[in-house]
Amino acid sequence: MARFFVLRKHTFIILFWLVFTVAIWINFQATSNGYTAVFQTFVITATSFIFTHFLTTKLLPKALRSKRMGFFLTQATLIIFALSFIYSLIFTYVKGSSDTVLPPDFSDQIPILWKGFYLALPASFLINGAACGVKFYQEHGKIERDHILLQQAHLENQLKLLQDQINPHVVFNILNHIHILMRTDTQLADYLLLKFSDILRYQLYHCNQNTVPLDKDIEHIQNLVEVEKLRWGNELDVTTIWEISSNKAFIAPLLLVTFIENAFKYVCRLPGHKGHISISCMERDKVLSFYIENSYSDVLSYKKKDGVGGIGLENVKKRLKLQYPGSHDLKIEADQNIFKVTLTLNLAEYHEYYYS
Repeated sequence: MARFFVLRKHTFIILFWLVFTVAIWINFQATSNGYTAVFQTFVITATSFIFTHFLTTKLLPKALRSKRMGFFLTQATLIIFALSFIYSLIFTYVKGSSDTVLPPDFSDQIPILWKGFYLALPASFLINGAACGVKFYQEHGKIERDHILLQQAHLENQLKLLQDQINPHVVFNILNHIHILMRTDTQLADYLLLKFSDILRYQLYHCNQNTVPLDKDIEHIQNLVEVEKLRWGNELDVTTIWEISSNKAFIAPLLLVTFIENAFKYVCRLPGHKGHISISCMERDKVLSFYIENSYSDVLSYKKKDGVGGIGLENVKKRLKLQYPGSHDLKIEADQNIFKVTLTLNLAEYHEYYYS
């Protein structure tokens, strides 16, 4: 692909100078003999190419990088004057006859030379202006592409930072659960350790990708929910609904983990009260509808504790803004001791946006 653009660029330049040469030759051959017209065309084309090539390939890119366009305009003006002077010499002293020589009294030709210089200015300006315009367009496009690449690299670094914040938190919680169960139920701890290996394998080998299959990410979440259910036992009432209709849907990895973690972390577990968590995750036509609610005893606990751990809803909001611009809807509500999160994701739009 890169070679195609280079070839197209060179082809355009060759065609530009070929058309320029033919146009100059047609103009000169009408007033000069054949050899003189060829000589005049060669000199003007060669000098024009050398001057404009130096201006567009050396001076203009340097001025754009250093942001010294004022100095470049001075340089371009001097080059236009120099090229106009060369044009005036050709127009004045190369006549197309056998006596093409300098006149004995050079001072008598100064008014004619000045007139040729004056008439050559528009042609010199047009040639250099057109070449600079084309080169500026190319350089500006290159700068824009570099800027887009830098923005994408910055975006990927931000996402990597946010995901790295999530992974240690999940690992810490699971290891802490297993550590507690090792003292009370070694068989259950052994089972949870196997589940933990599945969770860790997913995080190590899949979460470094931009997107992962939705069914794999949901399987990871189901493992987390199962670990939490076994951990809390009869203290919690957990209900889940999982409906994934497409095996070709993709999602950003670990995006929903924070909602699961928060629900189990802040669910009400007061004496005499059985907390409950309800999870619904459905996907149809690459549109994901995720809902989770949990009972809580103090709504402020979300605001107080969430900031202490460094992992929370603000993190998810940032990821959604970066990864799903214009294709997500997040609602967080707290009403009558029930904390609710509703999230709708257009997975198709995200997948196409990220890889376009």
